[in-house]
Amino acid sequence: MIRVLIADDHAVVRQGLRTYLELQPDVEVVAEAADGEAAVREAGRLTPDVVLLDLAMPRLDGVAALARLREAAPSARVIVLTSFGEDDRLFAALRAGAAGFLLKDTEPADLARSIRTAHRGESPLSPAVATRVVEALAHGGRARASDLLTPRELDVLRLIARGRSNKRIALELGVAEKTVKTHVGHVLAKLDVSDRTQAALYAVREGLDVDEGSRQRPH
Repeated sequence: MIRVLIADDHAVVRQGLRTYLELQPDVEVVAEAADGEAAVREAGRLTPDVVLLDLAMPRLDGVAALARLREAAPSARVIVLTSFGEDDRLFAALRAGAAGFLLKDTEPADLARSIRTAHRGESPLSPAVATRVVEALAHGGRARASDLLTPRELDVLRLIARGRSNKRIALELGVAEKTVKTHVGHVLAKLDVSDRTQAALYAVREGLDVDEGSRQRPH
């Protein structure tokens, strides 16, 4: 029996997934979670075989939750479920430890098949996502910062590369310093670098516009 944890902040999505998966003879839904913190907590408590994880969740988003899930339940295989407009976070999720990545328009039968595939140790990817992985590999195997980061996180990365402090970044972007700290943490995690200096070097290598005279994009 494959034990599954469903993590999604929409109750109707969780119920729909549970209803379908409970029809499968080899799948048992052991718990649901409405946010990232709950997903990590339930995974540590129940040690599921597979976690279906939404990326956009309150308290702790999917990418941030992935690293903690690996600590809380290292044997669990995490399949990211997301809408088409969010699949630009593919590489961040895969680098954070996702075993698979499916779009939410995946057919129910394909979802069940993917759960079994992940449980066998393989990595299920929706066709659209698989295409993006192949394209990235064809261009040198390293994801670009624009593939990994949101527009706001790219803004923060540019300012880090200019040597700005968190306080200065907050002033320039018109956000709270606490928000900047969160963005910086996401940037470091998604780029898989350990400090701001490495992040700045990454920005330069990627050819991002980090000159003082560059203009910020409107938000």
